[in-house]
Amino acid sequence: MKKIVTMGEIMLRLSTPNNEKFIQADEFDINYGGGEANVAVSCANYGHKAEFVTAVPDNELGECAIASLRKYGVETCHIAKCGERLGIYYLETGASIRPSKVVYDRAHSSITTATAKDFDFDAIFKDADWFHFTGITPAVSDSAAVLTEEALKAAKKHGVTVSCDLNFRKKLWSSDKAKKVMTNLMKYVDVCIGNEEDADLVLGYKPGKTDVTSGDLELAGYRDIFERMVKDLGFKYCISSLRVSHSASDNGWSACIYSAKDKEFYHSKTYSLHPIVDRVGGGDSFAGGVITGFLDGKDFKSALEFGVAASALKHTIPGDFNLVSRKEVEALAGGDGSGRVQR
Repeated sequence: MKKIVTMGEIMLRLSTPNNEKFIQADEFDINYGGGEANVAVSCANYGHKAEFVTAVPDNELGECAIASLRKYGVETCHIAKCGERLGIYYLETGASIRPSKVVYDRAHSSITTATAKDFDFDAIFKDADWFHFTGITPAVSDSAAVLTEEALKAAKKHGVTVSCDLNFRKKLWSSDKAKKVMTNLMKYVDVCIGNEEDADLVLGYKPGKTDVTSGDLELAGYRDIFERMVKDLGFKYCISSLRVSHSASDNGWSACIYSAKDKEFYHSKTYSLHPIVDRVGGGDSFAGGVITGFLDGKDFKSALEFGVAASALKHTIPGDFNLVSRKEVEALAGGDGSGRVQR
């Protein structure tokens, strides 16, 4: 059993029921989630030790957020209780040709004002094997960007493998600022995860003639930018999820990976996701699955296939967290996508 630490923001998620638009909704469904928290839940669910590091307000909502993690076996002993409030995001769940929409209400949340003094990073990383963060955390505030780098320095000091999901969010910062901040943080990263938009908008690498709107994916372009990213930024692995969006309810889903050591590019099997129940958290479930594959000792191809299968299943589950079992993921990765009733 290996230990993974993730750090970021956990938020209260308020989503419209039954695919309603915001203007129709008289009530919201309540969940908790956030990029790095979702990854921690996935890894804990598959049997690894997972710890989530964040800051929440010292009130009942902060306790609810912590309880949502503890429920699924995530360690929370180093969560700081400070700051003004818990971040919130509102989700209008799309369907068919109508896309989902997210509205953030996270300004001045606890993680945006937390500093390295609020955490004992030596204790946090003392027995850790892996550290995961996303591009969302340094985007929420300049202070959070500094905090992220302090955590990365501590992780490398303790010899911990580091992964980053680039996760560009245009509602949080500009591409120019993302490139400036994230390029600096890449020197600490061993495994880079993202998609074609992230690679372009965060690091300035565009994969050939790929068009994410039409779903026209040029795999040769991914290999090209992966080889350049490995050379320029020193990654051991570059990974991209590949989503072909026919509609909000119908996607094609696969992924690709490049190994710097083997100089080999690999494209996974493709899944047809239809109908999609909830795609929010899909990328996090993919990252959590791939990381789990590596922590299990799988080769890079098998780790990728585990991550793709895990994320394909997540699209069938409402809420941010991926709650499928290791057995279910392995069955799908092994070819059983029949959906037959299990008796």
